[in-house]
Amino acid sequence: MTDSGNRRRFAAAAREERPDLALLCLLIAAEADPALDEAGFDSAQMELDRLAGLLPALGRYAEPTRWAAALARLLGVDCGFHGTPAEYRRLESSLLDQVLRRRRGLPILLSVVWLEVARRAGAPVYGVALPGHFVVGFGDPYGVHALADPFDGGRLLTEEEAGQLVAGATGAPLPATAFAPADPLEIVLRVLNNIRAWAAARPERSGVRLWAVELSLLLPSHPARLRYEHAELLVERGDFIRGARELEEYAQVLATVQPEAAETVRHQALAARAMLN
Repeated sequence: MTDSGNRRRFAAAAREERPDLALLCLLIAAEADPALDEAGFDSAQMELDRLAGLLPALGRYAEPTRWAAALARLLGVDCGFHGTPAEYRRLESSLLDQVLRRRRGLPILLSVVWLEVARRAGAPVYGVALPGHFVVGFGDPYGVHALADPFDGGRLLTEEEAGQLVAGATGAPLPATAFAPADPLEIVLRVLNNIRAWAAARPERSGVRLWAVELSLLLPSHPARLRYEHAELLVERGDFIRGARELEEYAQVLATVQPEAAETVRHQALAARAMLN
């Protein structure tokens, strides 16, 4: 499938009534590795199916801690899925097919593995998008539930411990709403944000940052400022005409709410067009 075909498929999958999280993550991985084809997608999905088949048949109404312990035993101990500080320096840590192969990844990608395996096994599982550290929950998020940290092999966490974990990383206390279930598209956008941040720290990888922004813009809901980032990247990479056009379009959006900022963006567009001379 061509890149444009993958992107059309990504946009369509993101608009499904029940978005396929694994498929969306694999389509992200295909941007990083054009050799990842339909056979590679099938292989990754089959591996998730295989892992789910290794879980005990606990039933949806089993105690949340039993589900969390079963996943930790299978994925964290038997299969060795966990994270290390080095994962934050690797693009592969944000690519689902590579995380399945290496059994290493960022907290959010390891959580995607847990979510997809547990869901296939019938567990009441959901993602929890804590600031700076993604974890998974089992049970009723507003009632009896258990939290587990896939990055730490599935260590069980109380909400207080999760709050301490985040406070240590961000210095900010957690509101109660932080433990609400994360929507699949929220997870996908956060994966893309991580890739954007990774590439932004490596100017030589601006191409990676560009496709991460472009995929983010295909999601039904995304921060408006991504359009500005996209325009800036186009200019930075020498695509002055497209970059200037997108800066002008973004200035029109800004004009009604931030007229001074819109004027600054218009000047940037003029400067981009001047680079053609």
